Amino acid sequence: MKNYIDTINKLLGENRTTNDQNSDAMLHYSKMSVKRLERWLEKGELLPETIETIKSITSPQHWIVLTEGWCGDAAHSIGFLWMMSELNENIQFEWKLRDENLELMDQYLTNGGRSIPKLIVRDQNQNDLFNWGPRPAHIQELRTELMAQNLPYEQVNVEMQKAYNKDKGKTIQKEIIALLEKTDISLLAQ
Repeated sequence: MKNYIDTINKLLGENRTTNDQNSDAMLHYSKMSVKRLERWLEKGELLPETIETIKSITSPQHWIVLTEGWCGDAAHSIGFLWMMSELNENIQFEWKLRDENLELMDQYLTNGGRSIPKLIVRDQNQNDLFNWGPRPAHIQELRTELMAQNLPYEQVNVEMQKAYNKDKGKTIQKEIIALLEKTDISLLAQ
């Protein structure tokens, strides 16, 4: 995860973002996202059931996260994904920038859009086990409700930020664990 943060910070030092949309707003979002990600990496906690399930994985998995440095949802999610992956040597974690990997991204659209972050979990033969993203279901529902009210974009972002802070990464963990358990393959040796 350090190389991801270093990449974003290096670009910010050059007044750039990960996708070269270098507006003041995008630079601001990138700075905020790095701070939020670093905060979760420092203070985020994995649930006991998350630790137990992740440690029980006995077959190799490749976790690919499509993201961008300015993405607010990614700031609240990818740190937890990385912390989970660090619990088990069978999990290879890799991040890729969405806009540099559109061919891959376009295989995992959300309602026709390139929404991020997107976690793609594959087995040792690169077969898809599942994918997740761009955000926990209850935060997606909140976003949908807020957007239906035609609220300003910034107000929607503030409300989503509050929801992420209240949740403290618990829901993303529960959703990933449910997907792992649903595959059955996560607990079986290959």
